[in-house]
Amino acid sequence: MQRLIPVLNKDHVPLHLISVINTLLTAAKEISHRLHQGSLAGTLGSTLDENIQGETQKKLDVVSNQLIKNMLLETNLVRAVASEEEDDIVEGNPDAKYLVAYDPLDGSSNIDINGSVGTIFSILEVPDHPAEGKDMFLQTGDEQVAAGYILYGPSAMLALTTGQGVRMYTLDHTVGEFLLTVDQVKVPKDTREFAINMSNSRFWNKPIQSYIADLIQGEEGPRKKRFNMRWNAAMVSDVHRVLCRGGLFTYPADCRNKKKPCKLRLLYEANPMSYLVEQAGGRCSTGYERIMSLQPTDIHERVSVIMGSSNEVEVCLDYHKKIPCDRFDV
Repeated sequence: MQRLIPVLNKDHVPLHLISVINTLLTAAKEISHRLHQGSLAGTLGSTLDENIQGETQKKLDVVSNQLIKNMLLETNLVRAVASEEEDDIVEGNPDAKYLVAYDPLDGSSNIDINGSVGTIFSILEVPDHPAEGKDMFLQTGDEQVAAGYILYGPSAMLALTTGQGVRMYTLDHTVGEFLLTVDQVKVPKDTREFAINMSNSRFWNKPIQSYIADLIQGEEGPRKKRFNMRWNAAMVSDVHRVLCRGGLFTYPADCRNKKKPCKLRLLYEANPMSYLVEQAGGRCSTGYERIMSLQPTDIHERVSVIMGSSNEVEVCLDYHKKIPCDRFDV
């Protein structure tokens, strides 16, 4: 089986970008080890702190964030990092070329029940136009030079794109390397699976309520076929399933908190996952706009997400075109 770096070299990925990716994977190996130690590592449970998102931090959220941040900045190849767990960006080498935005441990509510979690990352180049501080990160998803995630499940898996399709790698603990296991990931155009948090259904707007209601009716409904619902409460594992066998993943806006109608963050969740899904032949949207075309205004900006099998995403978008958005316009 092929190792990661020779594959990236074959794709003519710049050496410094390969080094940044490899640094992320070095941190991921340590996170994977601590997760597999579970209670033995003394890192389960929550802290007494909240992050910038207003979410209670798990101990491993803090540990994972620190590992990734320190390792990236020590390379001198990274100008700055932006993390879900940091209020502001953290600056590195002022002469470096790359910016990294990341969610250090997506789905961390699953940690204490031994469920799947993951690390999501997006890599950008420092923009040519004058920009400082947070403004450096305010680029569209189309400007990403690499994106991926590491899923910490029964095996640790990397899904990675540098704009030349999507490959998957599996961590071989015997050699300590990620080895190529899927050369070209392709998302099927059609599906009978969807992933959504149904407990929020009463707070959704009409288009998504109507779409999901028709899926649930199965053969007796207008879609004339049975759909299965899957939900892991971790974007990384729900999108991994979409990449492996198709499906539709959505986290729509809702009216529980009108100041924050959306859950997922654009820069370090929606954009990197959209890059992967689109590179694998899928489609991604807010319901009204292509996600990777959005111009960010803040590093922690939130966005509604619909992504997955292209034909099914198209059906969902038809509901948004035909049915008025009754509660908010997102």
